[in-house]
Amino acid sequence: MISPGAPSSRRSIEREFWKEIASGVSSEDAAAAVGVSPAVGTRWFRQGGGMPTITLSQLGGRYLSFAEREEIALMRSGSLGVREIARRLGRDPSTISRELRRNAATRGGKLEYRASVAQWKAELLARRPKTAKLVRNPRLREYVQEHLDGSLHLPDGTLVDGPQVAAWQGRNKPRRGDRKWSLAWSPEQIAQRVKVDFPEDESMRISHEAIYQALYIEGRGALKRELVAALRTGRSLRKPRARTRNKPQGHVTADVVISQRPAEAADRAVPGHWEGDLIIGTNRSAIGTLVERSSRSTMLVHLPRLPGYGQQPRAKNGPALAGYGASAMAQALTSSVTRLPAQLRKTLTWDRGKELSSHAQFALETGTQVYFADPHAPWQRPTNENTNGVLRQYFPKGTDLARWSAQELEAVAYTLNNRPRKVLGWRTPAEVFANQLHSLDNTGVATTD
Repeated sequence: MISPGAPSSRRSIEREFWKEIASGVSSEDAAAAVGVSPAVGTRWFRQGGGMPTITLSQLGGRYLSFAEREEIALMRSGSLGVREIARRLGRDPSTISRELRRNAATRGGKLEYRASVAQWKAELLARRPKTAKLVRNPRLREYVQEHLDGSLHLPDGTLVDGPQVAAWQGRNKPRRGDRKWSLAWSPEQIAQRVKVDFPEDESMRISHEAIYQALYIEGRGALKRELVAALRTGRSLRKPRARTRNKPQGHVTADVVISQRPAEAADRAVPGHWEGDLIIGTNRSAIGTLVERSSRSTMLVHLPRLPGYGQQPRAKNGPALAGYGASAMAQALTSSVTRLPAQLRKTLTWDRGKELSSHAQFALETGTQVYFADPHAPWQRPTNENTNGVLRQYFPKGTDLARWSAQELEAVAYTLNNRPRKVLGWRTPAEVFANQLHSLDNTGVATTD
């Protein structure tokens, strides 16, 4: 057996690391939680393709634990015999004798029992590596690779090349860029279709998980890593399911979720309750949209890029210069909303975007309480979502929205507010909003008298 040098981390530590990953934390945080360096945690994550390569269940009681090996080392250094050690640990003497014989350190030319070396040897001997099925079966491997990365053909057999793309760099699919055209069957489609194509050949069988592991886990050697680019997601690493549900939303606290919003905002009978969101364009451009739930009146918020945008490299954790960072967004919304009477700016319902993380300051300056919809629940802001769809007629996706001035946005908002709406009895939002203002004026006069 080769010398371990400095023995690697115990499998129990790696097991705890993957449990932390499964809970949704980052590789660095998981590494800190189990007491290893961030570099080690990142290496484990990349070598495992983003998913654990070992079972997360603890070993059964028939195996000696690291704590027991530490006890054996201490008692052995105290010159206790095999039977006495076995009695104190509740183990069979033959188990202790075999442990001392098999897993002792031999570097000094004599047997010397050390717990860390013994644990390393035990884990090394316990491994039962198997050759991957895709390595043993070239025919099956060729079938999988062909349906993952095969070329496109017309019905007459003519080859279609598709776009020219750069060589795979070990990263995710390019954002807003061309991807290689291939057959791109999913692993599940391949695993099920091979049964249809080879109904009598039991050697041509594989699970979709085996294909995923052959793509993502280093050392399998069955499929080329660059074939992950043929998957629909195009991810270079698998993403733990809990991590997708653990997006940072620290700005949303229990008192500003939509369930805490006043009931009067839901039935649309009382004016002054708004819904808001962003419509996003290219080059990090955006326009803020506000829609009043009762009158369907629309306001567009101008979000110009800040000075210095595009003139200097973007600094990590630096100020947001695109125009809809938290500070710029709060200022722009405050400027727009404060033009309304106080009675018509009661609440604002927003999605979970970080652009409104300064909502507390906005609420303090405007008197408008902000509430956040549940994640992935656009139906909780239906008026705003519908209006955003109409606005795409004027601001299509894939265009730069920063080129439009505040005056031009005002013209579009004016156009929408003077369009008759079926839900309003074919009145326009501007007419309904004017009636609301008139009612407020009359109520104010009556109250004064």
